[in-house]
Amino acid sequence: MLSHIHIRDFAIVDQLELDFGPGMNVLTGETGAGKSILLDALGLCLGDKAESGTVRPGTQRADLSVGFRLADDSPVHDWLAEHDLDEDGDCILRRTIHESGRTRGYINGRPAPLNLLKGLGEQLVDIHGQHAHQLLLRRHVQRQILDEHGEETAPLDRVRDLYQQIRDVDEELQALEGDQDSHEDRIALLRYQVEELTALELTREGIEGLEQEQKRLANAGALIQMAQQLLNQLYDDEQSAQAALGRAGRELEEQAGLDPTLDEARELFANALVQVEEGCDALRRFADHLEVDPERLAWAEEQLGQLSDLARKHRCRPEALPERLDTLQAELDKLEGAGERVQQLREQRQSLERAYRDAALQLSNNRQQSATALEKRVAELLAELSMGGAELQIQLGHDPDGDPTPHGLDQVEFLVRTNPGQPAGPLAKVASGGELSRLGLALQVASAKGTGTPTLTLVFDEADSGIGGAVAEVVGRLLASLGRRYQVLCITHLPQVAAQAGCHYRVSKQTEAEQTRTRVTPLLGEQRIQEVARMLGGVEISDNTLASAREMLERGAGADTATS
Repeated sequence: MLSHIHIRDFAIVDQLELDFGPGMNVLTGETGAGKSILLDALGLCLGDKAESGTVRPGTQRADLSVGFRLADDSPVHDWLAEHDLDEDGDCILRRTIHESGRTRGYINGRPAPLNLLKGLGEQLVDIHGQHAHQLLLRRHVQRQILDEHGEETAPLDRVRDLYQQIRDVDEELQALEGDQDSHEDRIALLRYQVEELTALELTREGIEGLEQEQKRLANAGALIQMAQQLLNQLYDDEQSAQAALGRAGRELEEQAGLDPTLDEARELFANALVQVEEGCDALRRFADHLEVDPERLAWAEEQLGQLSDLARKHRCRPEALPERLDTLQAELDKLEGAGERVQQLREQRQSLERAYRDAALQLSNNRQQSATALEKRVAELLAELSMGGAELQIQLGHDPDGDPTPHGLDQVEFLVRTNPGQPAGPLAKVASGGELSRLGLALQVASAKGTGTPTLTLVFDEADSGIGGAVAEVVGRLLASLGRRYQVLCITHLPQVAAQAGCHYRVSKQTEAEQTRTRVTPLLGEQRIQEVARMLGGVEISDNTLASAREMLERGAGADTATS
């Protein structure tokens, strides 16, 4: 339940801290005192869009927070844990609104986007707005009321899920079929490019080897000449390195008997001679296998030229052409397989649509059951609201061949008969303003009782608008009965409704030093009697008015607080 609300520098509220009790809570006060400001602040904490001008003039930021006391078995605990927002104690939702219009949201002290505030708020509070009875005239609102009254949400969830799957398939089909001409042009180009690159039998290693071969063939004459010169210097000439090392080795061997330490130098020169001879052998093999081949050179250069041209065409380096071929081949395979994909999608859509229409029929059957139960409950409530004989008829038109929608294939319309013997007709044509208000309240009460998701706090913002007289006391009793199952927060101008509440708060507006501020005062005892008397008789309160107020409170749920 809603345990407290804190408001600072919001609209005409400078500082306000208010605790709420279980059961039925009412807010009363003169028109314009700021009662709706409290609900606006609550709505903002629950993710409503912030409007400009909500920050109190002369300040830079509005700070709003609400606390909810959760039952141990509340499903909200699981939701908070799933989003890593769980915390011991009350669940705190906070919203800051800066003068610039920038806002920030928090859940249990941790930053949270507005969609999370809204998602959590929908599990904590059910708000019935000031003009809810006027919204009843809209078909989609009538359908929502019927769905909210139903106990099973799975059929509607199934319809919505299948509808989204159908939309996803349709979007992919549209993309594939709409670009068919451009696809064919692209396929023709890709085939040409793939064939052109495939003909060269490209591999990264092959390209690198071709480049090395071209360099070797282009410089074959110079390489042979270089090898011959080195062989002359190292081996063939009388003054070659091989001859010098041989002479040095023989000289050292002859002198080794004079000084044994010369053996080390002799061994090193002997090893060097072996290395020179092996190096010369390698040079001879290189020169013997290397030949000047103009035809092979021309072929290699032609191949490299083609690779260079293709690399420029594809805007990559020659060695990257194999990867480019793989990319083009993959795209070609995908586009050539688009026809098969289109056929798969068409078959998938047919299957999804069959499943959708089955689910929509199941949803329609569930709605029919819910409609019967809702009609019965609303008739009972209307009788309590002095509209005996009036009845609500919920008309469902199921179109099995209709286009899929996220809410099924039903057309839902509320019809009302206000007097026995008269035909039922659309709400806007049959019901008067007062009758529409009572019908709206009956639907709100019936929907609140039938909601499938546990709702901790029900908020009624002048849901009794357009109602007065003896009916007003019945309205109060209905709201009080809801208060025995839920926490109810109600803004009202009717003393008969206020007298039924367990907790009563008066909202007033004060002007000090040219500053207007809203104040909220919990009422007990004589204060509460005075407020109910004001609501009964206006500014001048007589003894008879006070007596009537006292009697009204004694009849209502507020008897305890009126005498404490």
